[in-house]
This record gives sequence, structure tokens and C-alpha cells, in this order.
Amino acid sequence: MKGEDLFTIAEMLKRPVFHRARLAAGERGIHRPVGWVHVLEIIHVSPFVSRNDLILTTGLWLKRYEEERFEYMKQLFSQGAAGLCVEFGTTVDAVPDEILEWAEGHDFPVIVFEQPVRFVEITQDIHSLLINRHHLLLQNLESFSRKLQQETLRSSDMSAILRLLYDYVSRPVVYISSINASRFVPSVDTALAEKLGEIYGREVEGRMSTDREDHLLFRLNGHTSVLFQPVVCFGQIFSAVGILLNGEQPGEAVPLLLDYTAKAAATLVLRTQFLEERLLRNQNELIQELMNRQISSEEQAQTRMGLRLLAKGEYLFMAGIFEVESLDKEAGQVRREAIHQDILVLLRSLLKKHNLHSLLMMKGNHCYLLCAKESITARSLTNLRTVLSNIVQHLNRYAEEELSGVRIHAGFGKSRGRMLETDLSLHEAYQVIETARCVARMKDRLFYDELGIYQLLKAVPGTPFLAAFVEDHLGTLITYDQEHQMQLLDTLDMYFQCHGSKKDTADKLYIHRQTLYNRLVKITEIIGTDLLTPDKRHCLEMALLAHRMLQSEGN
Repeated sequence: MKGEDLFTIAEMLKRPVFHRARLAAGERGIHRPVGWVHVLEIIHVSPFVSRNDLILTTGLWLKRYEEERFEYMKQLFSQGAAGLCVEFGTTVDAVPDEILEWAEGHDFPVIVFEQPVRFVEITQDIHSLLINRHHLLLQNLESFSRKLQQETLRSSDMSAILRLLYDYVSRPVVYISSINASRFVPSVDTALAEKLGEIYGREVEGRMSTDREDHLLFRLNGHTSVLFQPVVCFGQIFSAVGILLNGEQPGEAVPLLLDYTAKAAATLVLRTQFLEERLLRNQNELIQELMNRQISSEEQAQTRMGLRLLAKGEYLFMAGIFEVESLDKEAGQVRREAIHQDILVLLRSLLKKHNLHSLLMMKGNHCYLLCAKESITARSLTNLRTVLSNIVQHLNRYAEEELSGVRIHAGFGKSRGRMLETDLSLHEAYQVIETARCVARMKDRLFYDELGIYQLLKAVPGTPFLAAFVEDHLGTLITYDQEHQMQLLDTLDMYFQCHGSKKDTADKLYIHRQTLYNRLVKITEIIGTDLLTPDKRHCLEMALLAHRMLQSEGN
């Protein structure tokens, strides 16, 4: 808007009502913006001064002690006042040199009127001008909003809305993205583009919370700064729109224009992602064929996924499942499908943000994922697991904050070196979800490698075998516990967890040591052997785990 939204001390001094005024101190601060003008004669001014206020006074406060005079100036400065106007001839005839020196040192403009003036004329003139400028600002914002809407309806071209913003602010505009190409209007040199990308990646994209979506100001050098506004989609920051400032204050309109543009950019990002989603639906066929083992050539599979064939090294492939559970049983099919689609688009955007090659397929309430990462270093697998954990965290936060009555369960199979083993990884991923759902201590586990002994329990073919195993080793104890309510199963479980320490077991169960002794004697009588014999202990521990798992699955 050619900067007309910013009214400064320098412009104010050119007004006719200030033709008899003189700038006595703070010349370096004449570019401070003026937002309002009012008269203050009291000493304790802090509660009555807002940022960018210009204060008019007859100098009554200058009659106070020196310490109080400085306190008055400090209050104005700390509250962000634009400056101070002092009238001579009514109360005082001069401003002390020490006050002027302080103002000069803090670049705080002090304007003096050598003769009495009518403050009402000053306030009327400046207020009329500010109100008219504000009205013009609102008209320009409305015009910008209307044109922005037309551009977003006309096409999905991000450059078009950036050029529109550039026309309004007459300052360079930047768009930095982690999922699309960055853009600059007009173009900037490579060094500046890289620096802007670094600031975005370090200060903007990494912000975990999007509760505050205010603009962010970062200094590039002594004169240039960038004002960023994050582009938020599905509660995640995927890009940002910015304006380069050359030492000037952004004013009132620039942040508003930036906010409008960021929201329009979010609309285009979402539209583009949904369009990509439609174009990428042929991935469903590839994942389905991998699940059904209908592809026999590893090279063919990798080529269809779009991976470059590596001369050296190999890929790490990890498959996973995201299960969307709807807690609202009355939710209609249309709403559920919309939720599934939103989660799919968000998941694809997060994978793209982390530069992961991936295939996605939504089937019912399950989203099947296959991702690939070049195995370059020993930490490649660790890094892949960290990225996937972060993605699950983002999805869970989105579901909690934005989707009422929706819970997301996730699990990932073992990493493998071949795409053709995707079906095995997906089977393992589902075992992770099942185990996390039915075993309380495993509820936060995401990876098959973390299941421990439950890998073996989940691999046992058929529930009847496990049930028979539990009955053989714990059946009499379970029956006795149900009839007498002595909590013998819990006691045995804790006894094993405490490695046979009676003191620790009693402390953990909050019971007297003698009570524990009596329970252990009864358990031994029922089971009929020494509990800590290695073979017997292994069987009992396995049976306890299987019993808990079968109980949860039954519920």
C-alpha cells in the first residue's frame, strides 16, 4: 500500500498545526509511528499510555523533583509512546537539558511549542487524518481481500497471489515451503534465498505449537529483516509467506495483508494436496499387489514406486498401518469418509515434508503405508523411526485437537531391504496395533521390534492353543482366584516382576510381608512346585502374559 498506512512523527511535523513547533531532541526517532494523540498532565502515566501514542502536555510534571521527571519519561518510553509535545508559556518556559539529553540518547522525540497553542486543534487535525487513513486502509484491505479471493477461485497458482501481495505492499515477497517449491517476487539472489530457507526451517517450521499464528519478524542483517506468517494446514506448518523490510516498521496494514495471503496460500496448498491425492490413487493398485504378492520382480516394484535404482547401497523399506477409530457411533458414513480423506492428505503432506518416498492406500478405516529411505549410514534406520514417531505424534495431536471422537492407532513392521516383503511388514504392523490396544504396558509401542515376547505370543497360530497353554499352567490358580478373590494372579505377576524379592513385592502391592508369605504358600500349594525353578518360572511368566492378552482381546 505504498506505506501510506504508517503515519510518522516526521510526517506529523509537516502538518500546518505544527508550523510553530520545534524538534528539541530525538531526531533519530522521527520515523516512529503515531497512532493517536492525547493530553496527559498527571505524573503516573503508564496506565493511560498505549503504544504509538503522542502525548501533549503543558509540562506540569517538570515542576516535580528531578527523579520524578525522569520517571515520567521512562514511563512514556517503556509504554512505547511515539513522542512528547511540550507547550511553553503556560506552566514552563523550558525543558531541562538533562531531560533532552536523556531523550536524545533514547531516540525519543521531544517537540516543543515556543508559544501557547490550542491542543484541541492539534488533536482534531491528527485524529481526523488518522481516522481517514484508517478508513482508506480498510477500503484497501477489502479490495485486496476481494482480489485475493478472485485469484484463488481462478487458479491454484501460488505466484499469482504473491504478485498481488507485492503490488499492494511494494516490497519483495517470499514463499518458503517444505512440501512445494519456494518462490520469490521479484527473484532474489541464491545466498539470500538460502538464508531465508534456513530461518524458515529453524525458526518457523520447527514450531510445535500453532496456537499462536502471529507474524514472526527476523533480522537478516543491519538493515534488512523478514516478516513471516506461517501457512497452517490441518494444524501443521508446511510453509510461510514473508515480506522483506528494509529497516522500516511494518505498520498496521502489512501484517493484515500477510495474514490474508497466508490463509489464501493455505487454501491453495490444501487444494493442491487433494488434487495430488486423486492423481496418486494408482498407488492403491501397487500396494494391493504387494500385499497379495502379485509382483515377482524387486526391480519392477521399485521402479513403479518411482525409486532410482542404486548402484551401491540399498533402501530401507518399512510398512505401517494407521487405524482410524471412530468413537462417535452415530457419525454418518459421509463424515467418516471426509475424516479419512483429511487424515490421508495430512499424512501424505507430513511424509513429503520429511522427504520420505512413500506409497499410501486408504481402505475402510485403515491407511496402509510403505516408505523407503536410502540406507546411507548406520543411523539411517534410527532416523527413519524418529521421523515416523514424529508423524504419529502430529497425527494424534491433530485428531485430539481438530477431530471430535476420533482416535488413531499406528504400528510399523520390521524394516526390510526388499519391497516384495511388504506383506510381512504389514502383518507385523497390525500385530503392533493389536498388542498396544490389549496390553496396557505396550500402549505406546509403535514398532514390531519393541514387542519383545509378544512377537512370539502374537505369532502363535490360533487363540485355542494359547488358551490351552494358559489352562495347563494357570488354570487351577485362575479358578481358585475367581472363587476366593485372593488376588493370587496379581501377586504371582508382581513377584516375578520383582525378581523373587519378597520385600519389593510386598511394597509394590501395599500389603504386609506376612500376607505375602501366606499368598505365596497358597500359590505353591495350588501350582504344586517351586515357583522360581527356571523352567517353571518361564512357563508361568509366559502363561501370565498370554492370559492378560487373551483377557483384553476378549473384552
